[in-house]
Amino acid sequence: MSKQRRIGQFSVSGIGLGGMPLSLGGDRLTPHEQGIATVHAALDAGITLIDTADIYAPAWDQMGHNERIVAEGIRTWTGDASNVVVATKGGITRHEGNTWGRDSSPDYLRAAANHSRERLGVERIDLYYLHRPDRTRLYADAIEVLAGLRADGVISEIGISNANVEEVRIALDVLGEGGLAAVQNEFSPKFNHTSYPELLFCGEHGIAFVPWSPLGGVGGGHGVGDRFPVLAEVADAHGVSPQVVTLAWELSLGDHVVPIPGASRPASITDSAKALDLELTPEELERISAALLQR
Repeated sequence: MSKQRRIGQFSVSGIGLGGMPLSLGGDRLTPHEQGIATVHAALDAGITLIDTADIYAPAWDQMGHNERIVAEGIRTWTGDASNVVVATKGGITRHEGNTWGRDSSPDYLRAAANHSRERLGVERIDLYYLHRPDRTRLYADAIEVLAGLRADGVISEIGISNANVEEVRIALDVLGEGGLAAVQNEFSPKFNHTSYPELLFCGEHGIAFVPWSPLGGVGGGHGVGDRFPVLAEVADAHGVSPQVVTLAWELSLGDHVVPIPGASRPASITDSAKALDLELTPEELERISAALLQR
């Protein structure tokens, strides 16, 4: 199993870091120094894909909080960060009172992408996703906006998130085969019945499939071995955690699959990165798929 995977023009580690827990979703905000240390630990472990979004923030008036942490973590790392790929997203809004919405209008997406570019401190964003479909607008129109951002040099590669097969097809219709770099959907042992078709479709079309919450979401990874005993049994046989087995199984589902486990502690992402070196037997993989995969 290759440790490297393709996302458009980029070669990335098979496991990425999901940055959201550093800014959103927990009972308390991750201390700033701990957040930076988590990014450093991911890079130290050989992870070269970091995923963020403009809305990952403790409150509506702190948009970009996570992007700034990611940018600082990469900037202050003592290693060579030239091959690190950063993905971010736009299209979800947050307003006073912490009300959420969606906006894929040209003006909003262009402004959001440029704000993200500034916060990340880059001339061009490596990979930019439409975060969620805006049901008030034609999906193809939003993809056209992303195509314009790429043509203008604001972004290098286009992705879509929380998309079904029909929406992936629409993106391909607009961008052409090879024009869509990645689809990022929720996929985990507890949630895969509505994402497995997208995983398969992406594999057929050379599109990276990027599972978010691959261990089950914020706090969900801790009990994955209890909820799915086969993961704990295989983990015991290899002397690793059930979380590592989970990620290794997801990697086995296709060379285009790039899980991005979230982490708010260095130890968590260091453990997740061990999946890159774990070789499960065909029999073990078959057992896990039979128990977990909801086809």
